[in-house]
Amino acid sequence: MNVQLKEPEQLLKVTYLLPPDELVEGQHLSRVEFHQRYVVHPEIKKAELIEGVVYMASPVRMKRHGRPHRDIIVWSGTYGANTPGVWGADNGTFQLDDWNECQPDVVLCLEAEAGGRSWINEADYLEGAPELVIEVAGSSARSDLRTKKQVYARQGVAEYMVLQTVAEKIEWFVLRQGVYEPLLVGQDGVFRSQIFPGLWLDGVAFWAGDMKKVLAVLQHGMASAEYLDYVACLQANS
Repeated sequence: MNVQLKEPEQLLKVTYLLPPDELVEGQHLSRVEFHQRYVVHPEIKKAELIEGVVYMASPVRMKRHGRPHRDIIVWSGTYGANTPGVWGADNGTFQLDDWNECQPDVVLCLEAEAGGRSWINEADYLEGAPELVIEVAGSSARSDLRTKKQVYARQGVAEYMVLQTVAEKIEWFVLRQGVYEPLLVGQDGVFRSQIFPGLWLDGVAFWAGDMKKVLAVLQHGMASAEYLDYVACLQANS
């Protein structure tokens, strides 16, 4: 989402003139203020607070968001359904800190008993640091690859994937010493997660819409020795 921010004086004037519970793109709010306004506007389907600035979602296009979003949910959901101690969610609110409240397209997390560092709070929102966050980025690619990337790294999210739907490109990052480094694709065109053994993604097949091959490659990953050892370890600690 591209936001044209007003000059500070204009922004203050606009904010002052708005009703106290109004929520509009470009506002500067704390997370508490943002959340209070968001919950009283059920007609707003997706809004996020990133570094204290409100971002609103554009209408969702099928090829640029709807279909790749569905496909990445099928892929991550298949892994989660077959791996003990792993769970995922779609478009849930993620409360990070005083200036950030995001709504990631997909998260994949470990249960606390399996060593996970995220949890669902009493209000039914996600907190902590999920193991993997995935964003499907059309018009929001610039924000997802810059500001959100910095926020997720600071929060300690172990891996971050951005599906750039216009360029048909996958950028997958691994957190090392507080900084995201690119996860390099293998010579076979397959990405292999460093945090979730066996979580393999064929990027070419994904953008071609060949979910049969995408899931076949994932199943190959889940038949690997590293994945079987990982599952055995998870089961032993459950």
